[in-house]
Amino acid sequence: MDINLAKMIDHTQLKPDTDQQQIDKIINEARESDFASVCVNPYWVSYCYDKLKDTDVKVCTVIGFPLGATTSETKAFETEQAIKNGATEVDMVINIGALKSKRFDVVENDIKAVVDAANKKALTKVIIETSLLTNEEKVIACELAKKVGADFVKTSTGFSGGGATVEDIELMRKTVGPEMGVKASGGVRDRETTEAMIEAGATRIGASSGVQIIAGQKGTTDY
Repeated sequence: MDINLAKMIDHTQLKPDTDQQQIDKIINEARESDFASVCVNPYWVSYCYDKLKDTDVKVCTVIGFPLGATTSETKAFETEQAIKNGATEVDMVINIGALKSKRFDVVENDIKAVVDAANKKALTKVIIETSLLTNEEKVIACELAKKVGADFVKTSTGFSGGGATVEDIELMRKTVGPEMGVKASGGVRDRETTEAMIEAGATRIGASSGVQIIAGQKGTTDY
């Protein structure tokens, strides 16, 4: 596969007990491997920005994470603060309960609040949490994200018992068309799986095993 694989990987560390030593580790790995970004919880954004500002590695963070059940106003505020602190990519979790309740207007406005708050200063990736959705719900979530101008749809948080599958990536790509980004995240731990996701239509990979992936080894964790 003739691609720059490292530049398709968001090198991720989102565990709740992540400490500074672990953050320093992914920063150093991102520098050495030239990943697309480091993806960290909001607390670490300014620290990562300071350490990576002399590189082209972006700082990505998560919004409404991992449940998606905070208010739209809170998600918008989180987004604004993250951008002020140096994030140029934000991965927001949709209101899953509203989607399951068929409150599609709520889901649409929730995504739009983050897209508007980002105001094109940061890429917006919309986590739909595929393991909790029917195929019909996955399609609706992707359509809503595209409608309000999000940059990517993303499979998973890694915290809900399931991650990316080739079938979900194919469905998401078919739904959003060729121009919008699709991010596979959760359970992507080796090069073979990564290449299968890209073949299915993924344009970004979220993984904590980025170093192992590009080395052709197998990682052990999802986030």
